[in-house]
Amino acid sequence: MAIPYLSSFKVEDLHFDRKNPRLAEFSDEDKSSDEAILKLLWEIMAVDEIVLSIAASGFFPHEQLIVMEEKNGQEQKWVVVEGNRRLAAVKAILAPSLVEGLLNESVIQNVPSTIKQTLRELPAIKVSSREEAWRFIGFKHINGAAKWSSYAKAQYIAQIHKEFGVPLGEIALQIGDTNHTVQKLYQSYRVIQQAEEKAVFNTADVLGSRLFFSHLFNGLGYEGIQKYLQLQKENIEHPIPEHKLEDLGELLVWLFGSKSRKTAPIVQSQNPDLRRLDAVLKNNEATILLKDGSPLVYAYEVSQPKKDIFEQSLVAAKKELQKAHSYSSITYDGSLEALQIAGDIAELADALYEFMEKRFSEQQKQNDGPKKRVTS
Repeated sequence: MAIPYLSSFKVEDLHFDRKNPRLAEFSDEDKSSDEAILKLLWEIMAVDEIVLSIAASGFFPHEQLIVMEEKNGQEQKWVVVEGNRRLAAVKAILAPSLVEGLLNESVIQNVPSTIKQTLRELPAIKVSSREEAWRFIGFKHINGAAKWSSYAKAQYIAQIHKEFGVPLGEIALQIGDTNHTVQKLYQSYRVIQQAEEKAVFNTADVLGSRLFFSHLFNGLGYEGIQKYLQLQKENIEHPIPEHKLEDLGELLVWLFGSKSRKTAPIVQSQNPDLRRLDAVLKNNEATILLKDGSPLVYAYEVSQPKKDIFEQSLVAAKKELQKAHSYSSITYDGSLEALQIAGDIAELADALYEFMEKRFSEQQKQNDGPKKRVTS
């Protein structure tokens, strides 16, 4: 292995890393050029915070970039494999037009000219390959101070394991994480790869600008989703059996949506949507309804015991009525329409109470107990 050494580079000679795990969640279109990557990093990765730090204290010399020479077509370029956010901050400071019109662009104006003059060249450690740098980068971003998203972590672990042949257990030791977490991240990444290899899903087709990998990573821990996919926990390379890959493709669309199908994801947030999806997939009737296009909320209701739905509906109705009552004295303007709605509610409530009271009395007689009216 070659020994890395410290050097300095002109900023214009340094290029962003399109293989940066931070960018794994975003489409190729968002990473089509250095300018596009800079804007993406600025908008999504809080580069303005680094600008503020540089404005106050300059570029810390001990925060060297890590660079390697990489061929791009016929041209050799110096690619920053570690430090893309810092590079984005410096490029924006030196060329403000690159982030013109973006949120918080004004922070660049606060960088003193004396500091700008020190940014023309940046300190960097040269490495001969990505393999040479992975241990330091992995620890810093997976368990260190500058953590990546779960998708970035999973992609990086997969790259080290596949390209460099490093066992997952060794990766776990090097990055300071548990072997279980590393295996689960890798297995979740392989689930997506299986879907792409079978052409039942395409990460470039997700609706929106990014893929929320944590929905899948956490979802694979749910019993209903595991049973639906027949997840093979011990088969880390091929966790989903061949005959369930079509179902996997559909599940990933439920999680991430599809641009080509103009389908929005049914999981908008992990709580409660992921929990509801898990409940639906435990129930055959509810699963069929979801596959046929029924809303997740409706399929979830079908999956629940009728007694639970009944009681939850009563609690929800009481809560909404309490809210309406609290606003009535200051917002009700005497309109007939609102009065009629309240009347309909009163009739429904009376009818429901009479039925429930009758059923309660019948039950009490069977138990030889006294009849009494129940109030809340």
